[in-house]
Amino acid sequence: MELKTFEKILSDLRKKQYAPVYFLTGDEPYYIDQVSDYIQENVLDEAEKTFNQTILYGKDTDAVSVMNAAKRFPMMSSHQVVIVKEAQEMGSIDDLQHYIENPLKSTLLVLNYKYKKPDRRKKVFKSLLQHSVYLESKKMYDNQVPAWISGYVASKNCTIEPKASILLVEFLGSDLSKIANELDKLIISLGEEKKQITSGLIERNIGISKDFNNFELQNALGKRDVVSANRIINYFADNQKSHPLVLTINTLYTYFSKILIYYWIKDKSRDNLAEKLGVRPFFVKDYVEAARNYNANQVIRIIALLREYDLKSKGYKGTVISPGDLLKELIFKILH
Repeated sequence: MELKTFEKILSDLRKKQYAPVYFLTGDEPYYIDQVSDYIQENVLDEAEKTFNQTILYGKDTDAVSVMNAAKRFPMMSSHQVVIVKEAQEMGSIDDLQHYIENPLKSTLLVLNYKYKKPDRRKKVFKSLLQHSVYLESKKMYDNQVPAWISGYVASKNCTIEPKASILLVEFLGSDLSKIANELDKLIISLGEEKKQITSGLIERNIGISKDFNNFELQNALGKRDVVSANRIINYFADNQKSHPLVLTINTLYTYFSKILIYYWIKDKSRDNLAEKLGVRPFFVKDYVEAARNYNANQVIRIIALLREYDLKSKGYKGTVISPGDLLKELIFKILH
């Protein structure tokens, strides 16, 4: 077989085009769970599942048990399903090689191999590459997630404000399962209203402030808006648990690094800038404005400041200043 995309695998499953072996691996569990759950819920009807669906766990099983289950013929059904969850914990997975090369066609054997990278030098994984539907589910970078969010809500006949996407990523990171769960709840909360997720809706339902967050702080700094920046950092100083200094510094480091890249991009069309900076086109105007407010030398100095205060926040050279005061000091130096 071959490496397949999540979309292709799900499309084939919906057409009832089944394969004998599915190997689902990678450090992004969302796609692995989506494929595995679809097979578990949809290949067999409820009556067939009683005799023809087996769920095993890697910690509690071995290759012999998996093969014995997979080699059974279905009862009163065209297929049977055997799902091995946490297959990366199964110590004897190497012993599955011969079954993988000669599987029973009426069985769907699903191996969920999360978080641990398969050693492709081993024969069993070479066999899986050749003889299974092989999904490699890779973790997304944070800057890729907003586009994924837009696609996800579009599939639910909904839209989302660009700022709202950024808020979700800032709050939840790149955990697609958590994001999808929160999006589903937000879409339900919309009812029959206009199907758009806004930053206000997120604030009311998830508790993320649409005014006091790292995204708004970087915008205030980009505009050199001293009043707004100080309002935000005072809020951060009073709420350090939900706005840790190290996360703010990392966010600003990424932001100013992109502004520095901006200066060296020759083609400054919106779409080219969006591609080169790794942002959505909607946000390009913010980087253009920031580049007008800071010259390249100032940005280089700011990046050096961010590195310095990152070390101070970690106690370098015995720094004992509180995180809130360090942040205020840092932002003052950036703005002035």
